[in-house]
Amino acid sequence: MHFINFGFKFVVMPASVSPVKKTGIIVFFITALSLCYSFKTGMSDQEWLTWANRCLTQSYDPSGDAKLKKFELSVTGDYFLRLRKTYAKGKQEYYSFNLHHLNDMSYLGSTVSGTLELKTIADDIIVQTYNDRNGDVDSMTTVLNIPVKNMEPERLDSLREALNYFKAKGL
Repeated sequence: MHFINFGFKFVVMPASVSPVKKTGIIVFFITALSLCYSFKTGMSDQEWLTWANRCLTQSYDPSGDAKLKKFELSVTGDYFLRLRKTYAKGKQEYYSFNLHHLNDMSYLGSTVSGTLELKTIADDIIVQTYNDRNGDVDSMTTVLNIPVKNMEPERLDSLREALNYFKAKGL
């Protein structure tokens, strides 16, 4: 018999279980435990907001845009998702929409890097540019692509849960 300590319980496995199966079982238990303890039931609006903002800020990947000076990505207390990009020469791009308009969220990429695609039913995403040499533009769109890094499946699922929580709140 082999005993595996998961921090608070021991799991007993017969010695005849192959190493590959043992690894699979260990991965399953670790994943199950992390999902069980990711969120406590009954999180407050503030806890959801704090977690969603931390997740978005830590996951945003500015490396694909060399001229980007700074970015601000957040979910607000009034259920808006806002992204402001400021470039080296002063140009700004601003995206904003109320999360109750969120229709779908998809992810294209790997756990290392990818694109979080947020979609609305209609042109509900505000797009504004400032200090653009081609002129300032105000428009609307249905898709907001956010470059992200280190997006594990559990983290992505938790972010989806948080955005859906705010979507329901905004109705």
